[in-house]
Amino acid sequence: LQFVESGGGLVQPGGSLRLSCVATEFTLDGYHIGWFRQAPGKEREAVSCISHFGYTTYVDSVKGRFTVSRDNSKNMVFLEMNSLKPEDTATYYCTLVPGTPQQMCRLIPVDDVWGPGTQVTVSS
Repeated sequence: LQFVESGGGLVQPGGSLRLSCVATEFTLDGYHIGWFRQAPGKEREAVSCISHFGYTTYVDSVKGRFTVSRDNSKNMVFLEMNSLKPEDTATYYCTLVPGTPQQMCRLIPVDDVWGPGTQVTVSS
């Protein structure tokens, strides 16, 4: 399963970006999708996920600023990022995540296969 991320760029603090994630070899409908990020010199960390049922989960550091959504007709998942901070600077990835009995998604990757990612740099 392969994902391709896009939409990253250089933005000033307080700015916004919209990241996109597309599956290249399968249909996203029916799967739970998560966003992760990795800053230079740091381990990859979870950001957000959206379940097959549309329920969303966020880590505390992005709650109220980031919004994850999906458009199954376009086979895409999005991450709308507002009020960006320098600490949001990282390469962002999307991948499959597992679900829960409560129809939510879990903020862990199903495997260790990652796409190319998209670079987000927040700097003045």
